[in-house]
Amino acid sequence: MRISATDSLNCVNQRGFTLLELMLVLVILALGSLLLVPNIGALDERSFPAQIRSGSNQLNYARRTAVVTGQPQAARFQLQPATADNADAAQEQTPVWQSGSIAAEYIDASGQAQPDLEAIDILFYPEGGSTGGELHFSQGRRQASIQIDPFSGRITTALE
Repeated sequence: MRISATDSLNCVNQRGFTLLELMLVLVILALGSLLLVPNIGALDERSFPAQIRSGSNQLNYARRTAVVTGQPQAARFQLQPATADNADAAQEQTPVWQSGSIAAEYIDASGQAQPDLEAIDILFYPEGGSTGGELHFSQGRRQASIQIDPFSGRITTALE
């Protein structure tokens, strides 16, 4: 059986990928990244309602715990990174909500704004009442508020 020089050249040329195949793979990767990159940037905005619900759930849990156990129960909203001074809540088993990239403001039950707080403690009492107040949250264009009735301890959440 005779082997010609052209047969051996064809075997050598069949290794690797053609330029067309490489370009096709690069186009597919580029299209995939165009779909993925905008969604990554919007993750913080999409997590905003979930974080507000988490804060509301934490308040409701503290309220129920106070009524069931007959002991006052606090819910803490950590607005700035924890330091040694404000890390006591974790040792006291108080649920702590971390603000992350969400700006928060607290208005107490008397209607006075409390600026520049590191943490806000909302206290619930066994008879159902609380220290009350309003928490206002904002992240970019998104805003929300949680109202705590001082007499009944009821929690009302409003996403805007």
